[in-house]
Amino acid sequence: MTLENIEFTVLGAGVAGLAVSTALARRGAKVTLLEQADAIREVGAGLQISPNGAAVLRALGLGPALEAASLQAQAVRLMDGYGGDQVLRMDLARLRPGQGYHLLHRADLIDLLRTGADAAGVELQLLQRIEAVDVSSARPRLVSAQGAERQVGFVIGADGLHSKLRAALNGTVAPFFTNQVAWRATIPAALGEAAEVEVHMGAGRHLISYPLRGGTMRNIVAVEERRQWVEESWNLRDDPMEMRLAFEEFGPKVQGWLEAVSDVWLWGLFRHPVAKNWYGQNAVILGDAAHPTLPFLAQGANMALEDAWVLADCLDRLGLVEGPRAYQEARQFRCAKIVQAANGNARAYHLREPLRSLAHMGLRLGGAVAPGLALRKFDWIYDHDVTGGQGR
Repeated sequence: MTLENIEFTVLGAGVAGLAVSTALARRGAKVTLLEQADAIREVGAGLQISPNGAAVLRALGLGPALEAASLQAQAVRLMDGYGGDQVLRMDLARLRPGQGYHLLHRADLIDLLRTGADAAGVELQLLQRIEAVDVSSARPRLVSAQGAERQVGFVIGADGLHSKLRAALNGTVAPFFTNQVAWRATIPAALGEAAEVEVHMGAGRHLISYPLRGGTMRNIVAVEERRQWVEESWNLRDDPMEMRLAFEEFGPKVQGWLEAVSDVWLWGLFRHPVAKNWYGQNAVILGDAAHPTLPFLAQGANMALEDAWVLADCLDRLGLVEGPRAYQEARQFRCAKIVQAANGNARAYHLREPLRSLAHMGLRLGGAVAPGLALRKFDWIYDHDVTGGQGR
């Protein structure tokens, strides 16, 4: 089955939408990408592209752009948040040589995906806010915020946490607050700092930091458990002092980073169920629209990239009727497993005494006896190549 000249309409020009649009257009499809904003921009901070996501970018012809835009992480270090001493160092360069674990700004990932979509012939339409999707007939109907309607041949929902297409396929399910909030910020970085991800762990809170953009910038994500509800949004400004107070018992290194923060964004972490139905008649969802995840395994963007490749491949090989079913069957178990593993990481980072000291002792001992064991727990994530090696 070829996708030559088959028309697809994709909702949302984030990581999932740009990637699937490119993957389809490179197979000959005619793709229209609808974005609600007036420009392609990304207000996020840093993200991590692990080997499984990098494989997709290379297969899309974006490998050189990824290398140019990112730093290769050398290690992940788990740190005691209070004393600042190292609990465990996972040596990515030695234990996973040549696979590439990339640190980059989200805006830079969006830029390189946008370039790839343009080169593949994707038509981008801005200011297209879709308020409702009707999939009750063979031609899905889209209703814009201005009340304009359009019918399309096949619609793909890459429209994130509040996906209109997910709601059309599954109904509306209210997420629940995890009693955790996260701050994100970037600060200037001292040149020459190691390209390492640091996770500073404390009771009921943790902070992750790593360098970006050639080592000129440092990304910070800080998570705190709290009872009060916070709106589920990436775009709530907060006072940097609130973040400093939440981590005032952490060590000098963290304090130095937080003192340098001038602008910070806050968002509440909500847990959404993995969607039961990923597809309907001439309609399918992917990325956060299908399986939102908490940010504790750094796999949100990577799962979106994997989804994009698998969906385009299934549609190309099996057609518009059988392809969506095969796509969900190929992706649902893996994505649900990653979501569950991310939930577990949140608990592990936030242990309180006496479990905290016991767990840290076990990590130190394990790191001394079997240095690669902790990292090998994630082989099932990082070694998974949905492209079958096409990006090598």
